[in-house]
Amino acid sequence: MKKQRFTTRGCKVLITGATAGLGTEFARQLAPFASRLILVGRREERLYSLSESLKVLHSDLKIYSFKADLSQSTERERLAAWIIREEIPLNLLINNAGLGELGPFESADWNRLVPVLDVNVIALTHLTHLLLPMLRAQVAQTPSGILNVSSVAGFYPLPEMALYAATKAYVTSFSESLRMELAPEGITVTTLCPGPVPTEFFEVATRNGETIRAMDRTHPSLATPAELVVRAALRGIVRNKPGVIPNPLLALLVRGSRLLPLPLIRAAIRMGVGPKRPKG
Repeated sequence: MKKQRFTTRGCKVLITGATAGLGTEFARQLAPFASRLILVGRREERLYSLSESLKVLHSDLKIYSFKADLSQSTERERLAAWIIREEIPLNLLINNAGLGELGPFESADWNRLVPVLDVNVIALTHLTHLLLPMLRAQVAQTPSGILNVSSVAGFYPLPEMALYAATKAYVTSFSESLRMELAPEGITVTTLCPGPVPTEFFEVATRNGETIRAMDRTHPSLATPAELVVRAALRGIVRNKPGVIPNPLLALLVRGSRLLPLPLIRAAIRMGVGPKRPKG
């Protein structure tokens, strides 16, 4: 018997980091197709605003807002317990919440580094572990899916983004392994690996308001708007793709770089990082 392919139509989806950037865009693009949305984030006023705006456009959609700091294990457990108590038949988990920290590793404030590890690695892993039984329980009725938001940064050693790149390397590796484990059960796992996306990410990740310098590191042709990133990600999970790099040029460069020796990759990366000299 041929297995059914995952579909977003009628899905019951949980989106972490829903209050900004890709998380908000996931909610907007899924709202016309989903039957239930669980929006998770730290900023209650933004959750409320997003929820109300979606209700105006999609009156039949059931929307839940759940304020939580996912860097805390008790908050993750509280979220899972609430889903069980509310008997929400979850069949899509989008692990979108993530933090960055740009700048030399040695000079970073440790209190800025810990949340990056807690959210990017521990929260994603723990939440997946907590919610996987719920996703599995739905497979008999409809296929389930997990979409983990990683980054092309996870493919490379990146000076001044060392911790962020390492956490995304973990997300990509974890997702690939989980995909192999869960495929026989009819649960799709797809990894989204975008390049730079013009969102609030850089404002939070940079120190001393150096957002412009961070964005200047990448050629504009390698950046992708959030709308296109999310559209490619949802298309990827529907098509059961293991990974999605939403920018065609960037995808080509990534594939090509995998054929190069690591010393050459290091040299190329060194040429593209470091302090920017003032023009003029």
